Amino acid sequence: MLLDADDSQLVLVDYQTRLMPAIFECELVLANALRLARLAGLMQVPLWGTAQNPDGLGATMPELQTLIEAAAGRTLAKMHFNAVEDGLSELLRPPVRKAQGGGNARSLPKHLQKAAPAEEEGRGVIVLAGCEAHVCLLQTALGLLDEEFEVWVVTDACSSRTERNRDAAFDRLAGAGAELVTTEMVAFEWLRTAEHPAFGKVLELVKQGAA
Repeated sequence: MLLDADDSQLVLVDYQTRLMPAIFECELVLANALRLARLAGLMQVPLWGTAQNPDGLGATMPELQTLIEAAAGRTLAKMHFNAVEDGLSELLRPPVRKAQGGGNARSLPKHLQKAAPAEEEGRGVIVLAGCEAHVCLLQTALGLLDEEFEVWVVTDACSSRTERNRDAAFDRLAGAGAELVTTEMVAFEWLRTAEHPAFGKVLELVKQGAA
């Protein structure tokens, strides 16, 4: 089973100005989050962010917030550790489409009226990364799994204040049914082929991470 860019959405959890300095390997984690956001832009994958208690932990890192806004995404301010409790799943599910028709459509006999289109299935694969891995990232991932989303956690773009807490989160996520991947795995699975129009630009991002 591989990731499909057409089925994916990217959610970046709580990369905030007052939190990141305390995070283990914060520079590497933020660099990979930025690479993921740029990959999403290149691959036309919807991009969302969350911010836990922004008054206390600060806004989303400015460079990341710029990429979210450039992708026409939104950063969800929240107080629950599980972002689903503050409405994340509503952002990720497509709106119900209303039936369309001419002004006299309702005057037609019922058997001649167009049936309302079914609700779009949408993108049910959530690529998730963030901090802290054992708190907001973990609880949000479990909440999304409970909502029957398919969750893929990008491990090299996640961390906690301690390495032990981060690794404990990964163990629990794997046991709960989340797929654990890396930034490069996401990049090449979204691409699938070197003939993809975005291959050259994606490869540049991959090489930046290997430097």
